[in-house]
Amino acid sequence: MSKVSKRSFASDNNAGVHPRVMEAITAANDGHVIAYGDDPYTARAVERFREHLGKDAEVFFVFGGTGANVLGLKSMTQSHHAIICAETAHINVDECGAPEKFTGCKLLPVTTSDGKITVDHIKPLLHEIGFEHHVQPRVVSISQATEMGTVYTQREMKALSTFAHDRGMLLHVDGARIANAAASLKVKLKAITKDAGADVLSFGGAKNGMMYGEAVVFFDKTLAHDFKYTRKQGTHLPSKMRYISAQFEALLTGNLWRRNAEHANGMAQQLARELERIPQIRITQKVEANGVFAVIPKKYIARLQKKYFFYVWNEQTSEVRLMTSFDTTEDDIKDFITLVRRTIT
Repeated sequence: MSKVSKRSFASDNNAGVHPRVMEAITAANDGHVIAYGDDPYTARAVERFREHLGKDAEVFFVFGGTGANVLGLKSMTQSHHAIICAETAHINVDECGAPEKFTGCKLLPVTTSDGKITVDHIKPLLHEIGFEHHVQPRVVSISQATEMGTVYTQREMKALSTFAHDRGMLLHVDGARIANAAASLKVKLKAITKDAGADVLSFGGAKNGMMYGEAVVFFDKTLAHDFKYTRKQGTHLPSKMRYISAQFEALLTGNLWRRNAEHANGMAQQLARELERIPQIRITQKVEANGVFAVIPKKYIARLQKKYFFYVWNEQTSEVRLMTSFDTTEDDIKDFITLVRRTIT
């Protein structure tokens, strides 16, 4: 693949670092501080999290999203447990079996049309609770926003958490794009995490303007009791944690997290509107966060990818995924649409 364009629509992971976050990294690169998180940058970042998510939140920084998911889920389960998730979930598709390897749990994926799990999806998986020959469902894991670019409402999340808690189960939220979900719903982060009944949250930073780093956030403090050991044993204790912490402090100060997410979401809406005007293209999912899913005639895809790379989501149906980022511009969209029109029409 040749790189022609400065920006693409492949992934929000492909974007660079927001200037304010880069400035925070540079500012943190001054002198010596105690390693492994016992530093003022980490203390301030944790306070920012508690301002957004509640004063009792327990916050642990890790290197990446897979580590956040795996270690968070490990803290919630034993190896005879099962984790219910959408079949499109990142933990099921894009983590190379890490959740199953490191938790010992079986994933129970359910088929959904839009990436969102409902109570009706969960009910058929619970009939063997208490039967020793079967894994025991323990966690419902949802992605917010989903891998299909859709967003759970507060009511939908609360219905899931209430159903789970009433049956002795827990709710895990893969929040790699939690900022995009909150911006889409026009709510505070706490509204779709703690207030919606989440027990453990993977809070994403890399997809929203950070260089690297995620957080595992516990709303049920009993689950966090031994997590410092779990994190260390799981190889996700950063020695120079201040560089992750400084990024989160910048992201969570002055609503930078929201502005970045709102921009990315807005660019996705604009991209979808323009694509809908092209008769040969069909949008397949609601555009609620920063992802656009569309069917493009297969014979044109490779030609488009040479200029603006993106991923094919479903080879059989010729469905593609187009992701926007905090740094996507209107010119990016204009140029892409011009290319699409010139290629297809």
